[in-house]
Amino acid sequence: MAVWDDLVGQDRVTEQLAAAARDADALVTAEVGAPPPAASKMTHAWLFTGPPGSGRATAARAFAAALQCVSPDRALGGAPGCGFCEGCHTTLVGTHADVEVVRTDQLSIGVKETRDLVRRAQLSPAGGRWQVIVLEDADRLTEGAGNVLLKAVEEPAPRTVWLLCAPSLEDVLPTIRSRCRSLTLRTPPVAAVADLLVRRDGIDPALAAQAARATQGHIGRARRLATDERARARREAVLRLPLRVDDMGGCLKAAQELIDAAAEDAKQVAEEVDTKETEELRAALGAAAGTGGRLPRGTAGAMKDLQDRQKRRATRTQRDSLDLALTDLTGFYRDVLAIQLGSRSELANTEARDALERIARASGPERTLRRIEAIMDCRRALDRNVAPLLAVEAMTVALRAG
Repeated sequence: MAVWDDLVGQDRVTEQLAAAARDADALVTAEVGAPPPAASKMTHAWLFTGPPGSGRATAARAFAAALQCVSPDRALGGAPGCGFCEGCHTTLVGTHADVEVVRTDQLSIGVKETRDLVRRAQLSPAGGRWQVIVLEDADRLTEGAGNVLLKAVEEPAPRTVWLLCAPSLEDVLPTIRSRCRSLTLRTPPVAAVADLLVRRDGIDPALAAQAARATQGHIGRARRLATDERARARREAVLRLPLRVDDMGGCLKAAQELIDAAAEDAKQVAEEVDTKETEELRAALGAAAGTGGRLPRGTAGAMKDLQDRQKRRATRTQRDSLDLALTDLTGFYRDVLAIQLGSRSELANTEARDALERIARASGPERTLRRIEAIMDCRRALDRNVAPLLAVEAMTVALRAG
């Protein structure tokens, strides 16, 4: 398979990246005797933008693999990005020495982490092709970190390529985005996402179609919904919420349950990751067996740093889980609005058809729009760090009032 196979519904972007990869290969070859291309489509900094689930990180990793492709077919005119050679394979599985993929489970990326990346970017590629830095969460750079990155993007090393990913151009500092070539991805078609789940993950076609439709083409969420029974149960609980806000008590109880479910998600991540991280750090710091688990002198600070990072990750996980619930709730009311307006388009939440029609009959389009706006207000409040329970309670009360 080619490296582009998992890039769903992005034909135009794939064509541009494949052309750039061909020119990048020619540039590498030119340094050992061949003439460089007259008008190269390759550049040192790229910015991938698109709505959540569009596959911007997938596009960046596929491009990184194509840049590292060492397939013999290239010499015979084949396009880089075969998917099978050592360069492609090690890039896609995350073990290539010259490809650094950075994603964060924290709320932001700070100056220290960015300086480490910039130092990495100054190194010559060990394999002789390209040093590639994939920053999947460029929108989470602090202002100081963005300024550190700016200098590296302005004055890149000869064989370094920066691949930045963000939801939109506005999420990246203007000074950085002006120095990048921008590629905008779109939400892939629902049918294409369902096909990917069947082909790549072996999901039952009916379940794949339901998950793709429910998430409206969000690849990552569709895969999780299709493979995680707990995720499906949580989503079903969210879709029952509009029927439970008939009185003040129901509003407050529903809000508390949303917060509790998000906290449970954070707890599950902690159980899966935190213990392993702590044990590995203790071993690295030399907490010898038979000493009661005591750490050597002078190492308590490292353990404290890890605990702080874990707390920040728990906050991020809880916030992301809550935002996902709000996204599902928005989708519910959009389906209600579609029914009220007589739209013939397929509903995202067909499994909740009875609830959708009940809400649609009990109100009008204006009330539904006010409810959608209440959910948007809640998301904005959470972005401003309003206490989650207060923000969600205000939303559920607004859903009742309409």
